[in-house]
Amino acid sequence: VYSLDGLLVFGLLLVCTCAYLRKVPRLRTWLLSERRGIWGVCHKAAVIGTRLHVAVSVSCLLMAAYVLVGK
Repeated sequence: VYSLDGLLVFGLLLVCTCAYLRKVPRLRTWLLSERRGIWGVCHKAAVIGTRLHVAVSVSCLLMAAYVLVGK
């Protein structure tokens, strides 16, 4: 997370992981029910991932191409 591209990769992975965990019913009530603190960040990332799923998936594909080819 020491460079801009590392920060972007970390953010995209956080959004994708939290959005995936939101789809699992048991984990949704256990992990993503709190809206404050670190779990609040996960909740907000899950909301971003589910509402903007097309933009997030395109961003993940572009970042993967950049990491594999560009670096």
